[in-house]
Amino acid sequence: MIYVVVILLLFIAVVGSYFYTNITYMKKPLNKMYNAGFTEKQVKLKDGTVLNYGEGPSNDKTPLLLIHGQGMTWEDYTKVLPELAQHYHVYAVDCHGHGESDWNPTKYTAKAMAKDFAEFIEVKIGEKTVLSGHSSGGMIAVWMAAYYPELVLGTVIEDSPFFATELDRRENTYVWVYGFQMYEDFKNQYEVKDYFAYSLENSYWKKLFGKFLWKKFSKDAIIYRKKHPNKPVHLVYLPPQINRMFESETYPFDRKFGETFYDNSWFEDYNQSEVLSKIKSPTIFIKAKTTYDGDLLVAALSDEDADCVVELLQNGKKVNVDTLGHDIHYDKPKEFTEILVNFLKDL
Repeated sequence: MIYVVVILLLFIAVVGSYFYTNITYMKKPLNKMYNAGFTEKQVKLKDGTVLNYGEGPSNDKTPLLLIHGQGMTWEDYTKVLPELAQHYHVYAVDCHGHGESDWNPTKYTAKAMAKDFAEFIEVKIGEKTVLSGHSSGGMIAVWMAAYYPELVLGTVIEDSPFFATELDRRENTYVWVYGFQMYEDFKNQYEVKDYFAYSLENSYWKKLFGKFLWKKFSKDAIIYRKKHPNKPVHLVYLPPQINRMFESETYPFDRKFGETFYDNSWFEDYNQSEVLSKIKSPTIFIKAKTTYDGDLLVAALSDEDADCVVELLQNGKKVNVDTLGHDIHYDKPKEFTEILVNFLKDL
């Protein structure tokens, strides 16, 4: 009888630990971040544009500006912010059309956002800054390094989709088929009114989990979304890796921003090879693993694309990180932080 009780207690402990982890995995890093001295602020630029951002403690260290990827907010860096604040004076900005920064479609180009972030450095930071941008944020950081060199000490590019976003390549990428094209398909149909529901019904991940499980996950995610319209979807019975798919679809984000990638207007004046070749300051490209599903590129860019980026840079190198996840700072926070810390030492 005692063995049955022990087994039962162990089972309860394991299940309890599982649910506790799922319930708190978002709150614990946020609490740690704020306890480390981060505060959320806003600044109004000269033309009236409002930028929302997080700032770490003032510590007389080298400034670091983090620029998140499409669909996220500055808090997406939560896991790495406390440790980075030990080495940098950290700033993390909400991009235009994201979070609490202005949602103004006239600013939805890499060139326009780079101009505003350069002004942010001038008025809020006041000295040369290390840039680190994830995905589309990395492409903004690269433009800044190329055209505002007087403001940039060096740049870390985190898995940004160089060359895979060009007109002759983009149609064979995951983000195009299950992102930009899917939203256009949604707008051209009338049966489903809610894009979140539409995206779940047509998700790439349905074939991985199977129709039965995916239908259950989707139903619960839609219910959660209706009950908590201003919060990222979070299903407590799912582990963080799966919840991440729902969260990333439900952060505050202007879909018009994504449409600029569909019509290519985000890349106004952005010749990718030319921009990369203009950068003289030290630059690191962090690359996640590349995978394909048939001819579909299920990654931000290919290994060959990343090699091409580094070849074009005047002072660049590539660091591979062993993860299939595109969000390296989230999936591999220790490795990401080490790269940023070592980069500072080499400047």
